[in-house]
Amino acid sequence: MDKKASKLNVSLRPITQSDLEVIFTHQIDPVACQLAQFPPRDRESFYRHWQQNILGQEAVLARGIEVDGQLVGNIGHWHADGQALIGYWIDRAFWGRGVATLTLYAFLPLVESRPLFAHVAQHNLASQRVLLRHGFAKTGVLIQEEGDTAPLIEFRLK
Repeated sequence: MDKKASKLNVSLRPITQSDLEVIFTHQIDPVACQLAQFPPRDRESFYRHWQQNILGQEAVLARGIEVDGQLVGNIGHWHADGQALIGYWIDRAFWGRGVATLTLYAFLPLVESRPLFAHVAQHNLASQRVLLRHGFAKTGVLIQEEGDTAPLIEFRLK
């Protein structure tokens, strides 16, 4: 673990309805959307997606990421197209500080599914490094998910 990350107090907790406005503001950041290679949802679509597909779904494990008690992102695990997947989104103000690394240290033990997959934009080198640090490997497969503006690199954790 790097020195920056070791000084952070990162914790995970269940996401509640009252967290959605903060998470909405994270996903409309144009720089973050470009990095994730995923267009932002409008408010109505965002809330509908979270309420119908994430909150209260037994097959979805979603956690809020907190740094010193402040909600700075979210991480989730779900199944789609025959794969067990994870994905995370972190507020841009907290990029480069080790939050993603610490988040995965806390989250991966909660997920029993293996193999576990993540799909990352080709230009998102920071997330690629985080996944590699946690034992994921590039599969050589490019994935075009609904809403993505270009294919994503597939990573797998055995």
